[in-house]
Amino acid sequence: MSRNILIELIVKNHAGVMSHITGLFSRRGFNLEGILCAKTGDGSRSRVYLLVRNDKQLEQIKKQLEKLYDVLLVKIIEKFDESVFDRLREYAGVYEN
Repeated sequence: MSRNILIELIVKNHAGVMSHITGLFSRRGFNLEGILCAKTGDGSRSRVYLLVRNDKQLEQIKKQLEKLYDVLLVKIIEKFDESVFDRLREYAGVYEN
C-alpha cells in the first residue's frame, strides 16, 4: 500500500515557478495530493510543500526537481504530521457540490 510523502522545496519566488514545478509532475503523470506554499524571509524565496503518494518514480522526480533552475533545495520527508492537509481538505469540502 502506498503512503503519502512530503517533498519540501525552497525556490526562488517569482512568477512561473509553480508552473515549472507542477508541469514536471504533469509531464510524468505523477499526481500531487496537496500543495502548500508561502514566502519566506525577505520574500525572495518561497517554501513549498508537495504531498505525494510514495511511488517508485519518487527518486526520479526528486532528481528532476533538483535540475530546475529556480529550485534551491529538495528534501523528502517520510514522517510528518499530515493534519494541516486534512484541515485544508475539510475547508475545501465546504465548496464542493
